[in-house]
Amino acid sequence: MHRQLAIFAGLVLLIGCATRPVPDSVSAADQPGTQPQPSALVSKVANVTIPAGTRVRVRLVESLSTRRNQPGDKFTATLDRPIVQADKVVVPKGTAFHGHLTSAKESGRLKGRAVMSLTLDSIELDGATYPIDTSSSHRVSSSHKKRNLLLIGGGSGFGAALGAVAGGPAGALIGAGAGAGAGTAGAAATGRKHVYLPAETPLTFALEQPLTIGS
Repeated sequence: MHRQLAIFAGLVLLIGCATRPVPDSVSAADQPGTQPQPSALVSKVANVTIPAGTRVRVRLVESLSTRRNQPGDKFTATLDRPIVQADKVVVPKGTAFHGHLTSAKESGRLKGRAVMSLTLDSIELDGATYPIDTSSSHRVSSSHKKRNLLLIGGGSGFGAALGAVAGGPAGALIGAGAGAGAGTAGAAATGRKHVYLPAETPLTFALEQPLTIGS
């Protein structure tokens, strides 16, 4: 009886070994320590440093004016010309830049000029924001001088003509003085100058510090 049981157990063992699949070969992935690491599959992009002094030409997205804008107001611009480093475009045309007004001052009524100054603060590239330090771009209005001469001189001449009709040479002198006063008042009432930059106005800045971009 014991002999028959031993023979039966041996037969079962032989059948199990015969039905088990035997691999023809072992792949490299099945061998321990041979699987590729994730870091070996992704090549890291080297950082690119744009040197100080590089010119950055942009175009305004929105309009700006000393009539309504104040120092500190933000603005957005897009790169008008790509930035090239070692014959390779590192910042493409259309890249968004952000900046602010460092000054926005209208002119006086009879003298002075309106002034606007702008600088860039950051750049958005490939989903990342990089702070930048650039020079300022300045815009200045025209002078009051020619306009004031026309208004004040015109008022004086008109007053002199009326005075001459009313009272001869003496009336002309009086009329000239009155006309000059009226012309000055008119120039003062309407004489403020402003700087206005419409959308798409080109502006050029220069990097004050090197800019490193990339991952």
